[in-house]
Amino acid sequence: MEPLRAVKGMNDLLPTEARAFARIEAAARRVFERHGYGEVRTPLVEEAALFSRSIGEETDVVGKEMYVFPDRHGVPLALRPEGTAGAVRAFIEHGAAAAPIVRWFYAGPMFRHERPQKGRYRQFHQIGVELLGAAAPEADAELIGAAAAFLAEIGISGTRLLVNSIGDDACRPAYVDKLRDFLHARAAELCPDCRRRAGTNPLRALDCKVAQDRVILGEAPVPGDSLCEPCRAHFATLLGHLRALGLSPIHEPHLVRGLDYYTRTTFEILAGGDLGSQNTVAAGGRYDKLVERLGGPAVPAVGFAAGIERLVLALGGAPAPAPGPDLFIAALGDAARRRALVLAQAARAASLRVEIDPRSGSLKSQMRWADRTSAAFVLVLGEDELAAGRAPLKQMGSRGGGAPGAQEDVALDAVAGEVRRRLAPGSDDRGQPGLS
Repeated sequence: MEPLRAVKGMNDLLPTEARAFARIEAAARRVFERHGYGEVRTPLVEEAALFSRSIGEETDVVGKEMYVFPDRHGVPLALRPEGTAGAVRAFIEHGAAAAPIVRWFYAGPMFRHERPQKGRYRQFHQIGVELLGAAAPEADAELIGAAAAFLAEIGISGTRLLVNSIGDDACRPAYVDKLRDFLHARAAELCPDCRRRAGTNPLRALDCKVAQDRVILGEAPVPGDSLCEPCRAHFATLLGHLRALGLSPIHEPHLVRGLDYYTRTTFEILAGGDLGSQNTVAAGGRYDKLVERLGGPAVPAVGFAAGIERLVLALGGAPAPAPGPDLFIAALGDAARRRALVLAQAARAASLRVEIDPRSGSLKSQMRWADRTSAAFVLVLGEDELAAGRAPLKQMGSRGGGAPGAQEDVALDAVAGEVRRRLAPGSDDRGQPGLS
């Protein structure tokens, strides 16, 4: 029988990769909680209408990439393709608008049926941040500053911050008309998707990834030329705030995002290195009309998301495997194996990593397994050791402060304390931030 494989583009995360993800998520919690954000967890499955109403029917995400299926009652459901819509739905459903300001963050898998490529998979993982209730450019600056602080926390440096304003309901319609006229005039030179977007959603054309189209679209009108005075002032103030935070914003006049709910501010943070076209590691913007569009009150908001797979790539890939156990207990005989279970439990309660071999093998096979796991110390436990209440504790490698191979009898009730004493502070990475 042929073995089953994971669905294409939906990858397994084995321990080393999962460890990298966990460290990035832990850094996100540290940084965003310092900024006053609380964690929320929304369902992986939502009604498909949530995304068509928020992201937009004419976006590639809704039109081409969502996983949609009916439930038993025929209601179309979707695997979430992004996190903002679900967060806003929860914000409305649970009456969070009663608070003047709401700061939320989340982390988890998203799903888009697109061509798998470097740093982008059909099941991918995002960290998202949402600030709801503030329309002032200070909110945009705080959020972008939090994104920059998060990237610095995990060790990503040398980034570029691109920012733009795409206007609002007062000034964007005039710009969209200009852009539509441009797209119709150059339609013969554009890809089929851009020709279609010219009639349905011209802003989406600016997000086209076709190289030839990118050259043509570089000549298109820019949103900045059509901004009303309030939008122009908002953007100018934001740039000043970002510079005050020590950031170096680069005005990218054609920058839009691939979702329909954005107003005014859009931004991307790009990493260096060999990520190619996938070098955007965090991106977002302002969405002042989304809460109202989904049936809630008129609440301004701004947010961003970062793809964890891309962050791992930007950091040079997954880190080295975790260090082996602090202690391995090799036991011979039924009574020794039972005592080994008790000793292991006590040592783990003392925050040590401890392993035993549950296969009841020979001492030689257990020592071979201890060596394979790169254990720092091995305790050998048999009938004589049980009777004496002491057992030899052997250092297996350089970790532990002594010479590899050094051995000393230790009282069984003092094993955990002795191992903790011998392990030099900082000799492993427990509780340490970052990915190094």
